[in-house]
Amino acid sequence: MKSPDDKELPLISDIRLLGRLLGDTLRDQAGDGVFDLVERIRKLAIRYHRDDDHAARSELSQLMSLVPKEHTSHVVRAFSYFSHLTNIAEDQHHVRRARAHAIAGSPAREGSLIAALQRMEAAGISRPMLVEFFASAQVNPVLTAHPTEVQRKSILDSQWEIARLLDQRDLTELSPDQRGEQDESLRRAMLRMWQTRMLRLTKLSVMDEVTNALSFYDTTFLPVLPRIYSMLEDHLATGDEIKSFLRPGSWIGGDRDGNPFVTAEILASTMKLQSRKALKYLLEELHELGAELPCSGGLTSISDELAELAGASPDHNPHRDDEPYRRAIAGLYARLAATAMMLDDLEAPRHAVATALPYQTAAEFSIDLDILHRSLDENGGRLLARGRLRRLRRAVALFGFHLAPLDLRQNSEVHGRTVAELLSIARPGLDYLSCSEAQRIDLLKGELSTPRPLKAPGVSYSDETQGELDIFLTAKMIHDRFGKAAIENVIISKTDSVSDMLELAVLLKEVGLLRPMEATIDVNLVPLFETIADLENAGNVMDSLLSLPFYRRLLDSRGGMQEVMLGYSDSNKDGGFLSSGWGLYRAEVSLTNVFAKHGVRMRLFHGRGGSVGRGGGPSYQAILAQPQGAVQGQIRITEQGEVIAHKFANPELGRRNLEILAAATLEASLLAHEHDAPEPDFLAAMQAMSDSAYRAYRGLVFETPGFERYFWESTVISEIAGLNIGSRPASRKKSTAIDDLRAIPWVFSWAQCRLMLPGWYGFGTAVSEWKARHGNEGIQRLQRMNREWGFFRSLMSNMDMVLGKTDIAIAESYSHLVTDQKLREQIFTRLKTELQTSVAALLEITEQQELLDGNPVLKRSIRNRFPYIDPLNHMQVELLRRHRAGDTDDKVQRGIHMTINGVAAGLRNSG
Repeated sequence: MKSPDDKELPLISDIRLLGRLLGDTLRDQAGDGVFDLVERIRKLAIRYHRDDDHAARSELSQLMSLVPKEHTSHVVRAFSYFSHLTNIAEDQHHVRRARAHAIAGSPAREGSLIAALQRMEAAGISRPMLVEFFASAQVNPVLTAHPTEVQRKSILDSQWEIARLLDQRDLTELSPDQRGEQDESLRRAMLRMWQTRMLRLTKLSVMDEVTNALSFYDTTFLPVLPRIYSMLEDHLATGDEIKSFLRPGSWIGGDRDGNPFVTAEILASTMKLQSRKALKYLLEELHELGAELPCSGGLTSISDELAELAGASPDHNPHRDDEPYRRAIAGLYARLAATAMMLDDLEAPRHAVATALPYQTAAEFSIDLDILHRSLDENGGRLLARGRLRRLRRAVALFGFHLAPLDLRQNSEVHGRTVAELLSIARPGLDYLSCSEAQRIDLLKGELSTPRPLKAPGVSYSDETQGELDIFLTAKMIHDRFGKAAIENVIISKTDSVSDMLELAVLLKEVGLLRPMEATIDVNLVPLFETIADLENAGNVMDSLLSLPFYRRLLDSRGGMQEVMLGYSDSNKDGGFLSSGWGLYRAEVSLTNVFAKHGVRMRLFHGRGGSVGRGGGPSYQAILAQPQGAVQGQIRITEQGEVIAHKFANPELGRRNLEILAAATLEASLLAHEHDAPEPDFLAAMQAMSDSAYRAYRGLVFETPGFERYFWESTVISEIAGLNIGSRPASRKKSTAIDDLRAIPWVFSWAQCRLMLPGWYGFGTAVSEWKARHGNEGIQRLQRMNREWGFFRSLMSNMDMVLGKTDIAIAESYSHLVTDQKLREQIFTRLKTELQTSVAALLEITEQQELLDGNPVLKRSIRNRFPYIDPLNHMQVELLRRHRAGDTDDKVQRGIHMTINGVAAGLRNSG
């Protein structure tokens, strides 16, 4: 086995330290017997991974089957926390290496904004041109709730405390006494985590999900984003303030697709919570700013407008008579406190000096802060203006009083039924749902040509219809209260026609968010194309839509920008990884051409998940691999589930991930990347392989008799339904049909059994059929595609990652849960053969000796963490066997749920 290099030694040291502390906690809390059992399991797992010792694996499997019920919880929790702690150590190592890189004065790291700016300058793009680019750019990571999010917030809090203490060891030279105190603090944090319940007693509510997501504003978005802009402006040094193009969004609390718990009341409560978070932050920063600006009017001049602002302040404390900035800030604080009370019934953390009129908009508050800035800048206080005041002004520009724009989303079928009911009352005898597409468009165009509402006063509508109207009424109220930036996008899931878009427009007209006579609309109508067929048809739908003069006028009222969302998860579940990736690429090319034809600017919203099976993978490479013209300075990307914590719980990693999004967007938009336009032979090869992979995947998943049963019996999908891990149901309907299952639990279930099927199945068949037709020349072409075409290289890299995490031996142990032996053997043999073929094909195309040769960081990560995941999988199989055999002991069911938690933590991007 290759010995670690010096750079890895601190990581190994941290893993050993945390493992030792966990072991000490385990021994203290559960006794020597349990500790010895866990150690024996751990050493067997390490022996198997280190020496490829299959006897050790057999012994491990047998040992796990003999773990007594009373020890199950201790064993599962121990290995789950080993995985959590390895995550912490790896994250800290990334931070450590980034700091060492910066201190050494090395060139800017790939993916950083500075590196991207340096590439721009080397390409001859001037700094004023970059300022102009940022003025029209938009980059948004959008936080979404996750039906398989497994971590409790209390556990995350304990882990963040351990991470903070570990970071202190790196940053501070400690005396022996201080080191002893720090070690005790680590042991205390470890004990707190051990004694914290791992599982939720009740299912997450939507508001729980909202609250969890808001915690990442405290750790990363609020403190980090203003600093990124300061760095960017300082580097460009043009004297211009950069437009706030990089900011987070959310659809937690606004996503109603398949989630009956998201109501108008929830939407209003979500915005209130968001606003409270923003205003608490602004109030605290404003208070701190007052402490930092005791500048005396007797020692420095001030501007006339600052003097007027200070004179209007209700602060008449004689001790501050000659401190105009403090008096002005006291007045600003009083107004902001009144704003918090008016908008959110929020008491300011510190009492204002007096009552004052609230700000009506965040822009009003921003104007007052600008007065402070100009006065300092013009009167010898420029350095003071560049500190907290600069960051506060940026925070107001970024977050306003609403914190983040909240997206709304609903399925097109719901919109269709809602419009149908409204029309059936307004036009008795009209059966809208029976109309053809052309008839629907004509009807909807007619409704959009008049301000007359469809809703009849005094009529009782169905709960569904009234619920949809209430949502949009609440959205209008939020606009009126918090400003139009609070809700900017309304997304239509399962879009497949022009009428889907026009139905939403009619509903928005009902509440005044669309005004036909003015041809204006207050939100963006965003189609979401999800299945393979819908992706193929996306260009045609948008071509027809953009050809409608009335719709074009609506777009003009939104600045001539149309957003389109592309669904990675459902297209993958529908057609497999390779066909999904190719379908998305072709859809982007088609959309780019359609939008260029109509002279409309396009923004793509990528609905990527954490796992490769749901479009996951490194964001930097994914953005650079987009087709030419598909980015154009505009991109939105979903961030989901455990990936949010991985990316944004640590402020330094959070900054790195935010910079990656901005840097990749900048480079993809402005730099001419080599081989942006792939050769026709490359496109033909991709189409042929996609067709083969699609047939293979569909043939297995949707056409093989008994496959549905194999899936339900060989994975934890049944048990996921009983785990309190998300507010949204796992299936859209009450059935076991794979068609009705949500893509996220579909992928999550295959990850739990370590087969990762959605991330590779069909690829081996596709390459084999291609090779059979084209021989060595065909393989050489695929190798050239991997070297020269960013899109294909990104596909291969992501498949390399998912195959590196796949373990067919563990997957086989899950297959034995299938009670029909003939079905089990038939399907597992196909899976194993396809996996072997896929691995061989990938190695040949990428010219690697082993999986992940080109990704040593992930290879190291797998080496560190998988010995702690394997025991959880073996225990999960044993517990599933007992549970399905009729063992009703709560310890068994609880153990299953804890193993689900532990495996997900170890894999990190599993759903």
